[in-house]
Amino acid sequence: MTPRHLPLHDGWTLVADGPAPVEIPTGGVPATVPGCVHTDLLAAGLIDDPYLDDNEKRLGWIGRTDWTYRTAFTWSADEHESTDLCFDGLDTVATVLVNGTEAGSTANQHRGYRFPVRQLLREGLNTLDVRFTAPYTYAETMRDGLGDLPGAYSEPYPFIRKMACNFGWDWGPTLVTSGIWRSVALESWTGPRIAEVKVLADLDGNGVPRLALTLDVDRAGDEELTATVAVVGVRAVLTVPPGERRVTHTLSVPDAEVWWPHSHGEQPLYDVTVRLGEDDTWAGRTGFRGVTLERDAFRVLVNDEPVFVRGVNWIPDDCFPARVTRQRISDRFDQAIAMGVNLIRVWGGGLYESDDFYELADEKGLLVWQDFPFACSAYPEEQPLYDEVAAEVRENLVRLAPHPSLVLWCGNNENLEGHADWGWQEELEGRTWGHGYYHELLPALCADIDPTRPYWPGSPYSGSPELPPNDPALGTVHLWEVWNRVDYTHYADTAHRFVAEFGFQGPPAYATLRRAVSGPLDLGAPLIAHHQKAEDGDAKLLRGLGDHLPQPASFDDWHWLTQLNQARAVAFGIRHFRSHSPYCMGAIVWQLNDCWPVVSWAAVDGDGRRKPLWYALRSAYADRLVAVRDGVLHLVNDSAHPWEGTLRLTRRSLDGVVLAEETAEVGTAARAVTRVPLPPSVAEPEDGTREVLVAELGELRAVEFYEEDTRLALPPARYDVTVTDGDASGIGYRVTVKARTLLRDLALFPDRLDPAAEVDDMLVTLLPGESTVFHVTGAVLKDPKALGSPPVLRCVNDTVHG
Repeated sequence: MTPRHLPLHDGWTLVADGPAPVEIPTGGVPATVPGCVHTDLLAAGLIDDPYLDDNEKRLGWIGRTDWTYRTAFTWSADEHESTDLCFDGLDTVATVLVNGTEAGSTANQHRGYRFPVRQLLREGLNTLDVRFTAPYTYAETMRDGLGDLPGAYSEPYPFIRKMACNFGWDWGPTLVTSGIWRSVALESWTGPRIAEVKVLADLDGNGVPRLALTLDVDRAGDEELTATVAVVGVRAVLTVPPGERRVTHTLSVPDAEVWWPHSHGEQPLYDVTVRLGEDDTWAGRTGFRGVTLERDAFRVLVNDEPVFVRGVNWIPDDCFPARVTRQRISDRFDQAIAMGVNLIRVWGGGLYESDDFYELADEKGLLVWQDFPFACSAYPEEQPLYDEVAAEVRENLVRLAPHPSLVLWCGNNENLEGHADWGWQEELEGRTWGHGYYHELLPALCADIDPTRPYWPGSPYSGSPELPPNDPALGTVHLWEVWNRVDYTHYADTAHRFVAEFGFQGPPAYATLRRAVSGPLDLGAPLIAHHQKAEDGDAKLLRGLGDHLPQPASFDDWHWLTQLNQARAVAFGIRHFRSHSPYCMGAIVWQLNDCWPVVSWAAVDGDGRRKPLWYALRSAYADRLVAVRDGVLHLVNDSAHPWEGTLRLTRRSLDGVVLAEETAEVGTAARAVTRVPLPPSVAEPEDGTREVLVAELGELRAVEFYEEDTRLALPPARYDVTVTDGDASGIGYRVTVKARTLLRDLALFPDRLDPAAEVDDMLVTLLPGESTVFHVTGAVLKDPKALGSPPVLRCVNDTVHG
């Protein structure tokens, strides 16, 4: 008999179980499932948008209030024997009642729950209540019982299995949620049922694709059961012996093609179908690839080929994850791929990401590093938290196992470093802090459930608990001296094996900031300051300009110069890291995305707009890169083909006159770096304040200045601008800029004229007489000519000369 699936997403209401500072109607307010309390109150007009102005400050009561979600549904008896109430995600501490009788309870956002309820159902109308205990109540009670633990923040997030950044971070607001955040349904069936399918797809010792499948069944009787599995033309019959609930089978799949990250090849994916008896079917998709990790060097190999990781860190894309659609994830991934990214690290203060996230990563060829959800704090290992961790890990190992994009499980973010270097040990006084998770429980579960992927205990980590976690010669490092204390040129002080976190702040796009702040956009404006969560962040932005760029005289200059400095700082680091390949085999920028409109380290802001950093990353993460370091030109070729041609090096005056020229025939093998010493005639300027080095190889050009911009004799910007209409291809306007002087880092910000407008390029340096064309899309402008003047069109020259 075919199983019956009844979604329960309609007709919900939300009520507060206690006093609230807003007037909630007696019968509650309409609630959206999946969703959360904040979004329901916002939709009902009872709270202001927490992302705007400083509204967040007035919403802390929501996370300290108990709430009930309630619905009614019609049910009629059928011929099935069993019915379960299935929640894919409850946030977080909840009691579930069917017709007033408790069906079960929950205490973990990171897992699903299944409660048998057939005996509680009745013919006709049934009620379903989900009563949520305030997250703060639960977490603070646990903290009081176990004793406080050291961490980066004073919030109690280590004491509840919930998205840690809900409690605020140095880029995110404190918006502590409750709600039914994933799907809910009634499932009915008769006889044996597919309870779980685990799919592991990799390559055997000869490189032939293989699939290892484990089938778990729910059953009442002891009869022998028969199931089938089919994939890529291969079909196998599985027998579950009498009384048993599990069967495992491995198939060779010789006709399957191998899956690659997009930087290395194609992404073939294949349907897998498991059928138990006549009616119960499980269907999924997978891809076949092998992944290994050379631990000392922290070198990731896919299908035995080393991959230089061009990565970005990922935070939850919204404080309210139910609002993150598949299309939104797809857009973020497309933005990442367009700037050369081949790996996304899912950071440990967030979530095990969604099925949509992983399916899209599979399709688009993005590697994924998934942290387990532990971040920046000591975590207690006592009950009931220990068993909750074990349950969530088991569930998510199985759920995510089919995805070829997933290449690494990582135990935590910065907790090993915190224990070793942040003074935690004295405060802990011998209490548990997470060691048992990262070095015992998690590796044991990974080895048992998902042995096809490497496990790494945490980041940063040097490969052994006995070693300093942030050793540049081993494992992964996080580089935060830059931004916090020293200039970004210090990235070049050391050669690192693998840089898993580094970054620099910059404000969001003008249109994003304008939407988020209703008051004046002035330096020091309190509402702008509220959208800066980093400690001393605004001062660090200005200090970070250093000798690189002048101090801003206005808000417009501040916005432009700090965005530009962010782009330069991160690109400088990447060029340095890539120039050390293959000793260094990865860089993961903090961060790709934001969850709200904020001044942060992101390349794509909270409204999805690309910051100047995005354009800088597109160049720094390109397959082919020219990097100048220590008097040597590094030709980085991370493509599958050799890179050959005539290298032309010229030393020029700022007015474009060639002062010295050298040429050489060069060649760089695929996935390799060639180092070309700079001849003295171009390496050593006569007057570094008035000269520039230009390196050209084929279509690629790099322009390097001998001095910082504040010491350059940059001329006042002079140029001619022509704005013309676009065409049917979707281009709205073409903005042609012809330089009459050298123009340093020319950029166009059309969102200042229309929030929907985008530009295809940015940070273009032109020599006198050269021209470039910017393509503007997404908007029809009232005054297109405004595209040709500040503050829409900017370059460094106009800040040096006012």
